[in-house]
Amino acid sequence: MQARQLMAASLGLVAFLALAGYALDRAFVDVAGQVQRDRLKAYAYNYVAGVEFFRNGDIFVPEVPPDPRFDQPGSGLYAVIVLPEGQQSWQSMSTRGPQLPEEEMLAPNQEEFRGPLPIIKTSGEPGEVFRYGIGAAAVQDSGNVTETERPYTVYVMEDEGTLARQVRVYRTALWGYLGIAGVVLLLLQTFVLRWSLWPLRNVVSELKRVQRGQANRMSEHHPRELQPLTDSINALVESERENLDHQRNTMSDLAHSLKTPLAVLRTRLDNNASEAELREEVDTQVRRMNDLVGYQLGRAASAGHKLFAAPVAIEPHAEQIVRGLEKIYAGKGVICEFEIDEGVQFYGEPGDLQELLGNLLENAFKWAKSRVLLTAGPGATLPNRRPGLVLVVDDDGPGIPEDRIAYVLQRGVRGDERVQGHGIGLSIVQDLVRSYRGELSVGPSQELGGARFQVTLPPGL
Repeated sequence: MQARQLMAASLGLVAFLALAGYALDRAFVDVAGQVQRDRLKAYAYNYVAGVEFFRNGDIFVPEVPPDPRFDQPGSGLYAVIVLPEGQQSWQSMSTRGPQLPEEEMLAPNQEEFRGPLPIIKTSGEPGEVFRYGIGAAAVQDSGNVTETERPYTVYVMEDEGTLARQVRVYRTALWGYLGIAGVVLLLLQTFVLRWSLWPLRNVVSELKRVQRGQANRMSEHHPRELQPLTDSINALVESERENLDHQRNTMSDLAHSLKTPLAVLRTRLDNNASEAELREEVDTQVRRMNDLVGYQLGRAASAGHKLFAAPVAIEPHAEQIVRGLEKIYAGKGVICEFEIDEGVQFYGEPGDLQELLGNLLENAFKWAKSRVLLTAGPGATLPNRRPGLVLVVDDDGPGIPEDRIAYVLQRGVRGDERVQGHGIGLSIVQDLVRSYRGELSVGPSQELGGARFQVTLPPGL
């Protein structure tokens, strides 16, 4: 996970720095080109401001140039003043050596920027220049009679390498600094990812300890975002541990319970009992073992539900159970009514729901006079949790005295010994409810006047 996040973030960072570098590079090239143009224009206007003509037509250019490089031969910055045909043009000292491109006259107030234009340097190597030209005119007093206008054009040129060197220096600095920034950001990003994923590594470490048996459960010291995960793991571990203990206890109890009937049979065989006595004893002990097996299987059926199960609709299972019970108790004419809220579901195994409803409804049918009411509604809710559930079964039977409720809920105890049954149905319900961490409450029914059995299941994980 850390490697994938680091790779994705690194690719994003590299792409961002590359786009940022490209944008900054293009911006600098555009700005540098505009600065060069403005600089050449300023030099040209400076020459225009200082140019004068003598009466004999000779041109006067100030001795101090706007930039010392104009006086350095081959400096890369050149100035040329072009005069009408037949008159000698003026060139700065820097033009000595290189062969500059041919210049033409421009109209007054006409400006031109061109480049790069080819030139031949003193060494004979080809080169290029950017050229800015401006057309101008000077008024000359030709005598006491008239004044004449003298047109001329000023060209200022600069080697293309000057701009290229500036761009090259800038690019070297730009990509160098961006590279350093990228390395620093990658290191910082690695640190942040390791720091942010540290709680997950702690969870993995604790989970390994639980798997190795070095710890019984996950600790409670985890960030709020990981708390549902650790709670689910703890619930799963506890559920599996409880299921294993329950299965072991069930098998141990079953083996222990079967020892006595088997010992009795062994004793009767060793005592050479008559065939009639032996047949009667075998029948008695077989029925006893059958009851014991049914008891232990019922106990095992109340454990081992899946912790993360799909929601189960309640009404179809309830209808199936009630149809069977109505046939069994057809002589009593008991009617079962449903009040099930829309959208209410049971989050668990379908077998658990059938066992829960089957025992509660069978108990209600057994004691009811004519009516049974099944109610299902939503229970408590918590953020990011499955909703709880409330199941209520009412009957119009004799009810259960308050002082006998705890007694009736004991395993193997029947409310009335005259009524057929094993006395483990309500105990199975208790075990099931307990396995879902719910509550079973018994009391009088306000609606029907008999007994009320209410199962409250808390919000799930």
